[in-house]
Amino acid sequence: MNIPEGKKIYFASDNHLGAPTRNESKEREEKFVKWLDTIKNDAAAIFLLGDLFDFWFEYKTVVPKGYIRTLGKLAEISDLGIPIYFFVGNHDLWMNGYFEEELNIPVFHSPQIFTFNGKKFLIGHGDGLGPGDKGYKRMKKVFTNKFCKWLFRWLHPDIGVRLAQYLSVKNKLISGDEDVTFLGEDNEWLVQYCKRKLTQEKYDYFVFGHRHLPLEINLDEHSKYFNLGDWIHYYTYGEFNGNHFQIKEYKL
Repeated sequence: MNIPEGKKIYFASDNHLGAPTRNESKEREEKFVKWLDTIKNDAAAIFLLGDLFDFWFEYKTVVPKGYIRTLGKLAEISDLGIPIYFFVGNHDLWMNGYFEEELNIPVFHSPQIFTFNGKKFLIGHGDGLGPGDKGYKRMKKVFTNKFCKWLFRWLHPDIGVRLAQYLSVKNKLISGDEDVTFLGEDNEWLVQYCKRKLTQEKYDYFVFGHRHLPLEINLDEHSKYFNLGDWIHYYTYGEFNGNHFQIKEYKL
């Protein structure tokens, strides 16, 4: 993709809408929608890197109640012809066609390569990548198992969604937020993942979410790793203007 003059590509992740309760997240959702409304004027594309919702599960004919302001704004932007790309996170793994069919937003379940103005990006949510995080990796296998998802669908949505929301907020292993402090380059799993990828192929930028920390780390003289932070504590997002990538804070 070549970015037109005056346009930018925007990145955001980890909104966790609905947590810890729907009422408490409403203010954060309104702020996020205002940000979307602002960036649509110069956005060449928008990347949402997962955990937009604190829980999302698609039954065959049912999706979780709420989030109409966010979904409506995404539909508006998509209808304007601005491409939006969604990467599932560990809280919204269970997407199965709703975003594609209703919003015309492609959904990815693994990191993807994009090239903008000659700059090569590897983009994803970030959960389960790199060494460590073994407890979550085991749990993710259960969450994505077809038989387990089939069993969950037999729960009435009122029961299934309420149970999942409770576990999502209470269980740190599911949430993936057992630590929210920088661990140092040698102990950051995503940094190690990026460095390993660089031994196989050249990338200019690695952009991930999941860690809930705004981070910018030089991997070598040509490559950088960025973590987008979140929309709970930081209200940070990524912006690529065709030449440079930077993390910014959204302030009303």
